Amino acid sequence: MRLLIALLLPWLVFFTIGRPFAGILCLILQVTCVGWIPAAIWAVYALSQYKTDQKIRQALGPDGRVP
Repeated sequence: MRLLIALLLPWLVFFTIGRPFAGILCLILQVTCVGWIPAAIWAVYALSQYKTDQKIRQALGPDGRVP
C-alpha cells in the first residue's frame, strides 16, 4: 500500500515513515510537474530503506545486540 502511495503522493510516504521534514521538501518538489518523477523515485527509495531498517532492528532484537 505504501508503494502505491509513494507513486501517487510521494510526500505522504515520508510522513508515514516518520520523516516530516523530508515530506515537506518532497511536497515542494512534487508541486512542479517536472519534479513529480524525482519525488516519486525518492519516496520509493526512502520506503525501501525504511523497510530495510525495520528488518535490521527486528533481527537485532530489543537490546540492539546480535543474539
